[in-house]
Amino acid sequence: MDVIPAWFKDLYETTGLNFTVFYDPYDWHRYVDGVRMTVLLTVSTILASLLIGAVGALLQSAPSRIVRGAVNGFVVLFRNTPPLVQIFFFYFGIGAVLPAGQDQFGLRQPFIDNVEWAIIALSLFAGAFNVEIFRSGVEAVPKTTVEAAEALGYTRLKAYVYVILPLALRVCLPALNNNLVNLLKTTTLAYAIAVPETLYAVKQIWSESQNVFEMMLVLFVTYGILVGILVWIMHRWEKSLRIPGYGR
Repeated sequence: MDVIPAWFKDLYETTGLNFTVFYDPYDWHRYVDGVRMTVLLTVSTILASLLIGAVGALLQSAPSRIVRGAVNGFVVLFRNTPPLVQIFFFYFGIGAVLPAGQDQFGLRQPFIDNVEWAIIALSLFAGAFNVEIFRSGVEAVPKTTVEAAEALGYTRLKAYVYVILPLALRVCLPALNNNLVNLLKTTTLAYAIAVPETLYAVKQIWSESQNVFEMMLVLFVTYGILVGILVWIMHRWEKSLRIPGYGR
């Protein structure tokens, strides 16, 4: 494994291309930690936003006008405001008024840190889009299918969970895939509140090593690989859920 660091170090000495991340252990560990944080943000926000979308789509057809209005208000609010503004609102706005503890030095220590606020904000942002995506899938399920489930004795909730949602998911999965891929790329906004994700780590490296061009190349390739992996997973999921003749 010493061949790779030696090659990149020789590359720097002969061409001036300084990919420190591949031969400096300190920079390498910072880069890897940043990628891990990006993966954590992505997985957490995808799962949370899917749950928000599924629950929101159910509540949009609730008998109560107040519940329906609350869900529609949530969708309008989070779809029509920039995600960076939402992150700032939660971290600097709500975080400042919430109760906080003290660390060993007597300094203010919030109970919700920057990583958790980033997950909350990005989940709500993507969840608002997922509500509408799931709603479109739910509306595509034939009413006769819903009536058949009710005739079999399913409650409204059970019919949604076991009949409507699985069918709706197959219809809206392509649109859902696009939203989740965009969510992965949107995690870079967590950089603004000092979440040590990939962009944050790479920025620290190029600020110290003065190798902006090289680290930008690394950043582009990293996100290209991460997005490619997510797209492959989503396509596999879509293929596994496909029912011949349904949704086409």
